[in-house]
Amino acid sequence: MNIVLLYAALQAAEQGWHVFPLRPGTKRPALHGEQSCPRTGVCANGHRKWEQRATTDPDRIRAAWSIAPYNVGIATGPSGLVVVDLDVPKDKGSSDAPDGATTFSTLCERAGHAVPDTYRVRTASGGRHLYFTAPPGVRLGNTAGTVADSVDTRAWGGYVVAAGSITPTGDYESLCGLQTAPLPAWLQTILRPAPAPAVGPLRLPVVDGSRAALAALEAERAVVAAAPEGARNVTLNRCAFKVGRFVAWGDLPRHVAEAAFQAAGEAAGLTAAECRTTIRSALDSSIRTARPREAA
Repeated sequence: MNIVLLYAALQAAEQGWHVFPLRPGTKRPALHGEQSCPRTGVCANGHRKWEQRATTDPDRIRAAWSIAPYNVGIATGPSGLVVVDLDVPKDKGSSDAPDGATTFSTLCERAGHAVPDTYRVRTASGGRHLYFTAPPGVRLGNTAGTVADSVDTRAWGGYVVAAGSITPTGDYESLCGLQTAPLPAWLQTILRPAPAPAVGPLRLPVVDGSRAALAALEAERAVVAAAPEGARNVTLNRCAFKVGRFVAWGDLPRHVAEAAFQAAGEAAGLTAAECRTTIRSALDSSIRTARPREAA
């Protein structure tokens, strides 16, 4: 057991930040993937990804970090965080490309504010992670280049490597106290997604699908649209998986199922990227494992 890494995980959890193990010396999740999911325990009702399995439970954290010297991942969405990732240019020999910290400082100046005083972590590459408290009632997703070059953000659907984690290229180091400032309003305006269109009755194109397939799609998409916060992604996965057999049987075109679930997932509050990833994964798995129609 690496006491430093265990302490880093417990310290993050004390802040209410949901943590999960990363493979020792890396930034990759150490949890099993969908292909190797046993469909038991926490995954009994469908594969649960790292975001759903991240925890603040100190007993679970001690048990996990007693197995191996895992690095520490923080699931930003469940933790109520938006983390601004100020990267350094991949080509450090280039004098033309400013780093993320310089760019972000310029953006703050243009907005008429100083760089916020908030919790900061130096990354293994020499960049910075700025931690902010997510605004209440707003579900923000990840961005890459939306704010500016070399300025990315992590929120729902994303994670960051916590201070104390160790990689071959360097360690992640806390630069100050753990207090986080609210996400600046000007930055929230840039990151806020466009409102999802209201979901009315499902209007499907004329397709060569059975009535059972269309009825199942309508019913499952309604379940997704009404899913409560905290269960939206797993509900989308489960419902898309159920409908996948009709796609496998040729009763329903895949693009019709994808479009219907995409609209329902976004209406429920998931990001477009979350929806696409979950729907694709669920349909692929369902189609691959679907039994013949006569055996169903």
